[in-house]
Amino acid sequence: MDITRTFDLLDRYSKKFNRDNVLSFKKKGEWVGYSAQKYVEMAHDFSYGLMALGYKKGDKIATVSNNRPEWNIVDMGMAMLGVVHVPVFTSLNIDEYRYILEHSDAVSVIVSDNNLFKKINEASKDLKAIEKVYSFDEISEAASWMEIVEMGKSRREEFIAPLEKVKDNIKPLDFATLIYTSGTTGVAKGVMLSHENLVRNFIAAAEVFDLSPDDHYLSILPLCHVGGRMGNYQTQYSGSSIFYAENMGTIAANMKEINADGFDTVPRILEKIFDNVVAKGKNLPGIKKKIYYWAIRLGLNYKLDEDSSWFYKKKHAFADKMIFSKWREALGGRLRLAGCGGASLQPRLERVFWAAGIKIINMYGLTETSPVITINRLHKPLVKLGTVGALIDGVEMKITDDGEILCRGHNVMLGYFKDPELTKEMIDEDGWFHTGDIGSIEEGKFLAVTDRKKEIFKLSNGKYIAPQAIEGKLKESAFIDQTMVVGETEKSPGALISPDFSSLMSWCKANGLECNDHEDLIKLPEVHNIFKEEIKKLNKMLNQYERISRFKLVPHVWGPDTGELSPTLKLKRKYVFSKYEKDISEIYKRQVI
Repeated sequence: MDITRTFDLLDRYSKKFNRDNVLSFKKKGEWVGYSAQKYVEMAHDFSYGLMALGYKKGDKIATVSNNRPEWNIVDMGMAMLGVVHVPVFTSLNIDEYRYILEHSDAVSVIVSDNNLFKKINEASKDLKAIEKVYSFDEISEAASWMEIVEMGKSRREEFIAPLEKVKDNIKPLDFATLIYTSGTTGVAKGVMLSHENLVRNFIAAAEVFDLSPDDHYLSILPLCHVGGRMGNYQTQYSGSSIFYAENMGTIAANMKEINADGFDTVPRILEKIFDNVVAKGKNLPGIKKKIYYWAIRLGLNYKLDEDSSWFYKKKHAFADKMIFSKWREALGGRLRLAGCGGASLQPRLERVFWAAGIKIINMYGLTETSPVITINRLHKPLVKLGTVGALIDGVEMKITDDGEILCRGHNVMLGYFKDPELTKEMIDEDGWFHTGDIGSIEEGKFLAVTDRKKEIFKLSNGKYIAPQAIEGKLKESAFIDQTMVVGETEKSPGALISPDFSSLMSWCKANGLECNDHEDLIKLPEVHNIFKEEIKKLNKMLNQYERISRFKLVPHVWGPDTGELSPTLKLKRKYVFSKYEKDISEIYKRQVI
């Protein structure tokens, strides 16, 4: 059946996948599932309830919620009525919430829990447009979202026909959702996406992932993020069972519990999984440890079967039997693929996961492109490890003379909300969206992304530095958790480094070194020498002018909660520059390498 609007997924469920446990989440330690029938029924009741309350096409409702089945119910309920869904991250501060709620013209908000209710209540108290704040969890101070569902349920007969009339008048190019970018470089921008933007994107992804109704998919990325939402829709399109991860710390456990076949991710999550895999090998005895790390080294040099020698295939088969199969067993035994986007993925990690039988489907895009522009496939000729894949159907791409990636097609946004000037700046007269990313096309079809155009800087000798590529190399060290390369107008690049304190503490303990806290730890001469040697080793992989000659360790773990990373775990350079201005200036006071 044809799908042209997001809510057409509900009809597809009713006709093709009418079964139990299509959407599940953890409640009081147990997985609780929604059947397809319950999902479809409650989405319609929510829509009827909105009609009863006077909501109409073009109104905007914000959600600030963790991943859970209810998110989908209200999302579809809004879509059927033409209400614009404004999904917002749960990790913002009150000022950021106030800005988005006011800028979006939201008339009501649905939150997931009491903590978020308190934040949103504070953020919206002076906003006259906000009529009410609802909650998914039962909270004494907040209205329950079920009030809307129950109202709709009690008035079904009254609104069935009017809703069908409204649905018939919703067109593929209609404004469906307003998504605010995570704002790594400043104030978040409201991106307007249509039904067509979303639908054609998730169908393209579904054709690549090729999931079935028998598959179990672990949803990790926030549903308010365009990548998480695309993965959520494409999995529903395929009829697979979706399980929403409890949190970032339970990913491995959740995979094992549900026997996951696939999941969605960003590079930072894969880095953490790999770090844990490497750490487990340290406790193995003798020959087992040697075999374990031999298998990892083999995996880091993995090539597709068509490109591998018979001898490598023999070694790989042995490594899979002895080591890689155990990795899959630890994650439930069925895991075979993961969709990855949102930032630069280290090619070595992509290779080692493929070697382990877990195919990382690397893709590229932005919120403004719904999000996918290019995606790697599972098989040749449309897969090339180390790139972000080839174009999806119906989308064009070109590289400008200065290396910027331009995109045109059905995936390009309607525009920025309330900002026609910025829209004109980003989408030219010929319909090309200017991504702001730098890249190149390999073999005539595969895209390789180098860096953000605005993040590239020039040294005093005139050489240009693309920091993301160097940061990716630095993070290959087990001792480096996060880093930011600096050095604009200086003679050479420097690096601000947030160490991997777990690995560092283990090393100190093994070498008889003691310290009270992170501050003391990074002051130890032995620790400084570790990083000096690590950077020397990594510098060998860089061009002479790219090599890090100075660095500064910081005692803090960087994350979304502390502001250095966005909710999707991308580095927020502007914030880091501001927070560590003094430390960055100290980097260039003396030569350290």
